[in-house]
Amino acid sequence: MRLRRPGKALVGVDISSATVKLIELKSTPGHYQVDSYAVRPLREGAVVERRIRHMQDVVTALQAAVEQAQLHTRRACVAVPAGAAITKTLTFPASLNDDEIEARIQLESDKHIPFPFAEVAFDFQRLGPNARYGDQQDVLLVACRQQDVSQLTEALLQAGLEPDAVDVETFAMERAFGELRHQLQPPLAAEDDCVALVDIGATMNSFHVLRQGRVTYSRDTVFGGRQLTEEIRSRYGLSLEEAGLAKKRGGLPDDYPREVLEPFLDTLVQQIGRSLQLYYTAGRKFEVKRLMIAGGSSVVPGLSERLTQDSGMDVTIANPFLRMKINSRIDIHTLAGDAPAMLTACGLAMRARR
Repeated sequence: MRLRRPGKALVGVDISSATVKLIELKSTPGHYQVDSYAVRPLREGAVVERRIRHMQDVVTALQAAVEQAQLHTRRACVAVPAGAAITKTLTFPASLNDDEIEARIQLESDKHIPFPFAEVAFDFQRLGPNARYGDQQDVLLVACRQQDVSQLTEALLQAGLEPDAVDVETFAMERAFGELRHQLQPPLAAEDDCVALVDIGATMNSFHVLRQGRVTYSRDTVFGGRQLTEEIRSRYGLSLEEAGLAKKRGGLPDDYPREVLEPFLDTLVQQIGRSLQLYYTAGRKFEVKRLMIAGGSSVVPGLSERLTQDSGMDVTIANPFLRMKINSRIDIHTLAGDAPAMLTACGLAMRARR
């Protein structure tokens, strides 16, 4: 499990409960370029709570995405869910080198990792001198179960990709937020740089608060866009794919907004408001100034307007590709429609550092 590995092009792969998404970014001086991407549906139950339950279904979807994207590189990065990873900042003597830090982590693993060390995949990164003690250094430790890493890398290998790194979803999101923050207009002053980012997936929505680009608070709620998709499908006799498209575009009969959409919006807005309240209840002192929404259901008609009305904040739909160059073979409008759901995949591909 490696936190970083240099390269000029990388494929970010996001395996969620409803789809597999991949995007290939090429890093050149001063910018990223989107070279290819694809989104393919997954059979229900293939992935549950961000963990693979039916490997062959995932591999088949990944193979279809690889074929659709026509990748230039097969080097790929994937992420374990934040809930499966342990991240801690440790303090060691500044004199220790990497080999000595690794040995100390192994020796003291029972203090930091709540499962047997033989089952652990871990990596670390030096953060620099400790703020209080000049003879000490801070080290970021990231660990998870080896089986989580092995399962993800096996899916990549079977799909014909070359696993380059296994990341953590939180880190990928923070990396992508480096691009998203440029969407905020007017820009936030340093003292006001506190943004809530809500990722609305198929089965859950994840509420994050980022302070100066780092996640300081997170909360997951089991409610997502699949509820709306299923209601549309059953009410109008559509296929799952047709219902998903209609959900985004509002292309349904006149009674759609009132009878189908409004209950969904009511529940989602209430849940986001509740997450914001719990953030403050937890004693967080920084006031959230802006709200960004991402995920496949962030583009549901009327959602951003309802959130603006309810929260009193400016609401922005996330698009991490606004400042990137786009390969001419990619349909820009299609990419823009998929962009809010590509946050994790984009953050993973952004490891292709300049």
